[in-house]
Amino acid sequence: MEGEDEVSLREQHFHSQVRESTICFLLFAVLYIVSYFIITRYKRKSDEQEDEDAIVNRISLFLSTFTLAVSAGAVLLLPFSIISNEILLSFPHNYYIQWLNGSLIHGLWNLASLFSNLCLFVLMPFAFFFLESEGFAGLKKGIRARILETIVMLILLALLILGIVWVASALIDNDAASMESLYDLWEFYLPYLYSCISLMGCLLLLLCTPVGLSRMFTVMGQLLVKPTILEDLDEQIYIITLEEEALQRRLNGLSSSVEYNVVELEQELENVKILKTKLERRKKASAWERNLVYPAVMVLLLIETSISVLLVACNILCLLVDETAMPKGTRGPGIGNASLSTFGFVGAALEIILIFYLMVSSVVGFYSLRFFGNFTPKKDDTTMTKIIGNCVSILVLSSALPVMSRTLGLHKLHLSNTPRDPETKPSANGHQKAL
Repeated sequence: MEGEDEVSLREQHFHSQVRESTICFLLFAVLYIVSYFIITRYKRKSDEQEDEDAIVNRISLFLSTFTLAVSAGAVLLLPFSIISNEILLSFPHNYYIQWLNGSLIHGLWNLASLFSNLCLFVLMPFAFFFLESEGFAGLKKGIRARILETIVMLILLALLILGIVWVASALIDNDAASMESLYDLWEFYLPYLYSCISLMGCLLLLLCTPVGLSRMFTVMGQLLVKPTILEDLDEQIYIITLEEEALQRRLNGLSSSVEYNVVELEQELENVKILKTKLERRKKASAWERNLVYPAVMVLLLIETSISVLLVACNILCLLVDETAMPKGTRGPGIGNASLSTFGFVGAALEIILIFYLMVSSVVGFYSLRFFGNFTPKKDDTTMTKIIGNCVSILVLSSALPVMSRTLGLHKLHLSNTPRDPETKPSANGHQKAL
């Protein structure tokens, strides 16, 4: 009997592992396909020749798509964990959701952490150096020579970073224990380096989110059709059409020798055409779109911003007044054991909306900053170098989103303290690791 019970437990464990692996693969496949379509929408169109540069661009495209899929997974995992907890509480014994458990969610978080480290420290540097490589002088040109140069550059970069950290550790804390910990790359060095990157992402989120919250109203105003109050669109379209015809006649009358006047007039004509297109779009919009959608979206943005600021202010007051509100590092209730929100499913839905709103605002604020303005992707006109930079930036922001939202009090999920099985313990990077 004991042998049969042991075989039955091994079969259950095997089937659960197969089920979790299948679900993880399907979820990542969907994210990869969506990320591929997003990147190809903005990637600059090149010749379809099967030359060396085309192969290098294709490899860099696949690596960038993988990184963007990992970033999307890191963003979606937090809302997925919150909604899964409420579903398990509402239907604890439902047969059709037995696949949704703490082991699956925790495995997804571990995979997100592993792939984030892989993309940030291996794949994206490899894609950048591989794209810029030409092969060492004296060697036969080709893919192998470029791969060799890329690997050498990655090794030199790793040695440079390791040396900088070693010198910084010697200057700050010249202790034998701290120096020995640097030898443990997997358990200490890489998680510590990833924590530093997450800290930089949190600081970047703190900088981008207020800017994004203020810019969201402007961006939505550009995307939606504004109400026509005391405006005559037909008259504006007629005036802009006359201006377009006048500029076209001036262009036709100028000689090609006056180069600077031609360039200025072409730019002005392009701006007039864009303005005319916007006016025609406003004219074709229905009354519902003009008079209902725009005010409703603006009111919704105002409500979300007010609730976010109110929750952050309440969390700060609780941290200042109530000592028990401080994180103690204790084990949380776990997935499916207790509700994470006072208002149950409605509160969890509100937390998910605010988390998505925070991420969208941070991305809008990131591209609104003057220093990162050149990173803004353009449709069918974005180089692979800019795509790699955008993927790395979004990966850093997405890796810092769970920490940032937990710090601001937008959710109370203690996933890093939820064990997958009794024989687990916390690892150096805050995730559980099986003994």
